[in-house]
Amino acid sequence: MLFTEPTFLFIFLPAVVVVHAVLRPGLRNAWLLAASLLFYCWGEGRFVVLMIGSVTVNYVFGLLLGRSRRPRTRKALLGAGVAVNLGLLLYFKYATFLVANLDALLARAGLPTLQLGTIPLPLGISFLTFHTISYLTDVYRGTIKREGKLSDLALYVMLFPHLIAGPIVRYADVSGALKSRGLTVHEFAYGVRRFLGGLAKKLLIANQLAVTADLILALPAGELNAGLAWLATACYTFQIYFDFSGYSDMAIGLAHMCGIHFHENFDHPYWARSVTDFWRRWHISLSSWFRDYVYIPLGGNRRGAVRTYVNLVAVFLLCGLWHGAAWTFVAWGLFQGAFLVAERLGLKRAVERLWRPLQHAYLVVVVMAGWVIFRMDSLAEAGGVLRAMCGLGDGGGVRYHVGLFLNAEVALSLALAAVFSTPLPGRLLGALDAVEDRLEDRWGGFAPAPIRVARVAGCCLLLTLCLGFVAQKSYNPFIYFRF
Repeated sequence: MLFTEPTFLFIFLPAVVVVHAVLRPGLRNAWLLAASLLFYCWGEGRFVVLMIGSVTVNYVFGLLLGRSRRPRTRKALLGAGVAVNLGLLLYFKYATFLVANLDALLARAGLPTLQLGTIPLPLGISFLTFHTISYLTDVYRGTIKREGKLSDLALYVMLFPHLIAGPIVRYADVSGALKSRGLTVHEFAYGVRRFLGGLAKKLLIANQLAVTADLILALPAGELNAGLAWLATACYTFQIYFDFSGYSDMAIGLAHMCGIHFHENFDHPYWARSVTDFWRRWHISLSSWFRDYVYIPLGGNRRGAVRTYVNLVAVFLLCGLWHGAAWTFVAWGLFQGAFLVAERLGLKRAVERLWRPLQHAYLVVVVMAGWVIFRMDSLAEAGGVLRAMCGLGDGGGVRYHVGLFLNAEVALSLALAAVFSTPLPGRLLGALDAVEDRLEDRWGGFAPAPIRVARVAGCCLLLTLCLGFVAQKSYNPFIYFRF
């Protein structure tokens, strides 16, 4: 079930939030867990037993870790728990890729191949795995206490806002709300506004740019020229940001409607001025997960410069593989790691001497090149697009040219994307919120009627625009659903 489907918007979501609001606190978790199970079953019913089994196994490991006091036993339990979780991920997500590459080697050697075939990928298994590994690791480290109620741990892992595509939520961040939470009108209203903002990002910007990107990138390689390649890459660069940050906004908004707070997952990443800064702003929950559970355990930057560079490359190699079982993702991860190392070696200092707009330009060009590798199905296809961007494409621009794809609607979407990818709209809204807060203080806790009417009218207008696109009934899954 997608957040953009009429079934979700008009049946599932209203039912969940209304019933949750009227239930007494002791029943709210049970209701959210039941709703989350239904949400998952709607699209992946065949894997719900796997999901429940995974939660149960991790619950048992958590109990054992919480009770054990012997260091060796605790380390063995953690290793076993992580191995079980990674084993599931390796089987469902990477077995086909690994066997296909092994078969290619066996065929070259004239040996019999294995021919495993395609294994269906359960929705959200990457996020499930990272949630459970972080839970077990934090229990092992003693930063959290093991969860004594299976239902509460299940709700943490399976809570429907973040179940399919994140953000990656630490148990410590939501455990208090799972035990006891209140609901306020202001918090619920903020959740609605945040959800609508994410819905607009997805439907009004990401989906519109996706059409253009897909049409151009589906052209034969020999038809690409520099203009087409740059237009497609720009569309995809904004598409993936507004698609994924839109999902994160919706997830944060949905959680707020239920009295649960998620941390921010994006902080205007295209406004960064270095690749290092970009990764502090992009998919923050993933970056921090790899930092805390991979980079630091590997030694981080505590064991000399060479080891630091090796750790950085290793982390981003794994980050690339996490996104998918393909050589393009491996290359994308190595590409990101290489720039992080280069910036530590002196590239960042050189960039910082440039005029600030040129620093942003450097970051955007590097990120766009990376998204080409990320987007294409093969390294050969990615190389073709990158060559075309450098003016080395074979397309003459006669049969296919920019004018065929860059119409007024696409230009407007690109302009909106450029503006809303900067901090400016957020700062303006923050200033308006500050004015409203001051007026509320003067009016005894209530904003003046014109402000309330304007805010409601703005939300209604945004909702109306979004529903117009929902009514088209086009299939528009989120990009990160396949990861």
